[in-house]
Amino acid sequence: MLPTFMEVLDTSIASVALPHIAGSLSATTDEATWVLTSYLVANAVILPTSSWFSLRFGRRNFLLTCILIFTVASFTCGAATSLGMILISRAIQGAGGGALQPLSQAILLESFPPAKRGSAMAVFALGVVVAPVLGPTLGGWLTDSYSWRWAFYINIPIGAAAVWMILRYVKDPPYIQNAKPGRIDTIGFGLLALWLGALQIILDKGQEDDWFGSSLIRWMFAILIVSFVAFLVVELRLKKPLVNLRIFSNRNFALGCLLIGLFGGAIYGLITLLPLFYQTLMGYTAQAAGIAVSPRGIGAILAMPFIALLTSRMDNRYIIAAGFFGFAITSFWMSGADLQMSQWSLLWPVIISGTASGMVFVPLSTTAMGTLRNEQIGNASGLFNLLRNVGGSVGISVVNTLVSRHQQIHQAEMVHDLSTGRMVFTQRLQVLQNIFSQTAGPVLSRQRAYGMIERDLFTQAALWSYVDDFRYLTMVCLCCIPIVFCLRKVKARPGAAAAAH
Repeated sequence: MLPTFMEVLDTSIASVALPHIAGSLSATTDEATWVLTSYLVANAVILPTSSWFSLRFGRRNFLLTCILIFTVASFTCGAATSLGMILISRAIQGAGGGALQPLSQAILLESFPPAKRGSAMAVFALGVVVAPVLGPTLGGWLTDSYSWRWAFYINIPIGAAAVWMILRYVKDPPYIQNAKPGRIDTIGFGLLALWLGALQIILDKGQEDDWFGSSLIRWMFAILIVSFVAFLVVELRLKKPLVNLRIFSNRNFALGCLLIGLFGGAIYGLITLLPLFYQTLMGYTAQAAGIAVSPRGIGAILAMPFIALLTSRMDNRYIIAAGFFGFAITSFWMSGADLQMSQWSLLWPVIISGTASGMVFVPLSTTAMGTLRNEQIGNASGLFNLLRNVGGSVGISVVNTLVSRHQQIHQAEMVHDLSTGRMVFTQRLQVLQNIFSQTAGPVLSRQRAYGMIERDLFTQAALWSYVDDFRYLTMVCLCCIPIVFCLRKVKARPGAAAAAH
């Protein structure tokens, strides 16, 4: 459980440190979010290939190598002195972390007899949902008390403990030791890395370079389309492809991947938005912002036993639909945020969003893979998590673009009300001038009054841009509900809840 715990923890622990990372490395907040997207995209490249690497080098050896890469990259992330250095380190860290969850899952399933797998998976899933609780809180406390760099250094002792325990207790089963996976599909792997890399550049640089107004973005988009189409052609023609795309002919799996991609965008978008909202608009410290968003994991922990019980007793489609609806309700609830609310004003929507995410992730993984043969599960798990990560990367980029663009739109709309012909404006200007005139002359006091009003204008425009984002997340989740009922009804597989991160 430790490698998966470390990987999930690192996804959320960096989110509350983004403003501090931006300030320390002389980057904008938009550029700091590349720390999240670069990790997710590199993570996605490795996910579909983890099965081949574990057969080629041994699952235990591959897992140990991934943990070492992840741990060393965590150190270089913390030691980064520039934005470029931390982005390269995060990409390496994401590559090392990509296989941690599926490998840990497979080892855990094979280490217990079928009768005990349910209990083992319950403990495993509990560890996975505890990480999002600790992530924001621990990241905020480390950032405020020491430095944002300790949000990455914290992985070093966890990685060391995981390596020691795996060396001591984990062994490969005979079929892994005697496996002959053949040669890796190097062309497919190269094309996969190429189109995901182009996608990452588009997501990272799009907002900064005005999207398709930039020649770089247009070239990257062309590379993305060509390499993606070539990847599809190569993988569909080979007898032993790196990624078996024919599995998408299964309706449940195809729709499940679509839903997890959309929900990945929604959940990662929310994870990114809330800490930024608390810190940039509300003026919270990183620790206070982390504490404010941490109850999301508490909701998931409380709901997990009931979800595990319900998945075996009722149609999972109703649970998934209820999860999407619950997440839509909480997103709409959050759209009522204002600058006068307290730290705990969004407590219940944050808790319910955690519960709703568990209601989607756990039964959706069961339903998406419930009609597949056992030998297809490894390939399917990699693709399922790949779509979740790609959806998360797109979601982070979209919500940050909307915040930036809609702030400009709302600012342009509201500035029309700031004229001397508006009584409210002139009264406010006069009050501020009277206040500042006590310590400054008439010219300076008038300039300060205008400066104060301008700051309020920027703040209100930013607030409305966040409100727009929360409403868009609501619409995405509501649109997912009809798709849920296009899935075929399936019974839960033992241990399916493990795919829930």
